[in-house]
Amino acid sequence: MAPRHDLTADGTKPSAAAAPRALVPHAPGPRTERPGPGGAEGEKPPAVGGTAAELLAGYLHHQAAELLRALRMHEETAGSAEAAAEAAQAVRHLRRAARRISGTLHTFRRLLDTAWADELAGELNWLSELLTREYDYGNRLERLLAALHRLSSAPGEPDGARSAGRPGVGAARAGALLERQLTLLRTRAHSAALQALGSGRFHAVADAVAVLASEVPLAGEPEGGATGGTTPAGGVARPAAVVLRPSAEQAHRRLVDAVDSLPFGPGALAHTLTVAEDRYDGAWHHVGTLLRQVRYAQEVMGEESPPLTTAARHLRRHREAAEAAAAAASAGRTPRIAPATAYALGVLHADQRHEVEAARLAFCRVWHPSGGADHAPLHV
Repeated sequence: MAPRHDLTADGTKPSAAAAPRALVPHAPGPRTERPGPGGAEGEKPPAVGGTAAELLAGYLHHQAAELLRALRMHEETAGSAEAAAEAAQAVRHLRRAARRISGTLHTFRRLLDTAWADELAGELNWLSELLTREYDYGNRLERLLAALHRLSSAPGEPDGARSAGRPGVGAARAGALLERQLTLLRTRAHSAALQALGSGRFHAVADAVAVLASEVPLAGEPEGGATGGTTPAGGVARPAAVVLRPSAEQAHRRLVDAVDSLPFGPGALAHTLTVAEDRYDGAWHHVGTLLRQVRYAQEVMGEESPPLTTAARHLRRHREAAEAAAAAASAGRTPRIAPATAYALGVLHADQRHEVEAARLAFCRVWHPSGGADHAPLHV
């Protein structure tokens, strides 16, 4: 497929700012002010150098160039069995850049042309989901088959013995069923991606990203750009520490509020294996989205928070386990499957829900480092 956009554009890296530092995401107990993305409560946030326009535009230029390079790599490797690993890597880079651009446009929306930012963020979300769905199905199948193998093996057991709760003879058929279903979904996702990559919508998104690699529509910019003699209405010509930090702190407050609404405390995680097991999955996935936005805002300002990075890793693990459990449950609802197969899928489903619970507990321990999840407020 011949691209209609410039895939060789190079964006500049964001301006240098303060040295990386740690941040306790959320400490329990009364407070008068929640910690912002730049530092823990009671500490003065580090200075951010340059103007808001320089840092924001520089970051978006860089991520747009990364996305264009990923698109070019994907176009060169997609459909080739020999380059399957390179195609998968290109999709990972594409999703990474698309999420960073989309999250940054959302967090700093008031500093940008809002209509442009909203439209581009939505289209990037569409593009990212479209191209990554195929690989997500493949990774989910690999995860489930590996879990089935782990659950089926019984190291140290005498020959012919089988521990209670293991998949048993139905494991092989359960794996075959999962492979058929997820392979079919992956094939359909691949076809949908190929069809969309030849559409005008895809080319419009690629063209918009190519423009973003060299130009960022800021809020209220006068005609003629910087030579017009007036300051943009969004205040982007002012120091970045003054203009960007309020938006970053607002994103952090949204994250804290979302985490506070999650079910924490003794026994609050037990519902992961009840009838309403996936009742809170959506809320946890939403926290993962908000956490990414906070981390991307920190990147714009040249900061980082190791605890938030660790928390994000646990939330990724949570999403993968929840989606794998849903796939196992869906396979278990297949009509007329053998009881042994259904039993194996049930064991697999329970195993993945335990992974969900473990990921939530690990996140709680990062978010509340003083007392862990058992000392967090309970919201059911």
